[in-house]
Amino acid sequence: MSSTVTYTVTGMSCGHCEKSVSAELSGLQGVTEVAADAKSGTVTVSSEQPLEVADVRAAIDEAGYELVGPAA
Repeated sequence: MSSTVTYTVTGMSCGHCEKSVSAELSGLQGVTEVAADAKSGTVTVSSEQPLEVADVRAAIDEAGYELVGPAA
């Protein structure tokens, strides 16, 4: 069952930020698509299975940004 979740991320301000976050999240097992948007401070992740929030947080931390949580 595929899953698509939008997360709120703080610290992204430009295209380079979007690429950094996207690259880290794309490395997670099962991720099929990542769309980061610095202007809205969100990143939408599509995956084959629902992802563990801890894994998403670790990838975003690795990129140098902070996961706030799922977007409302």
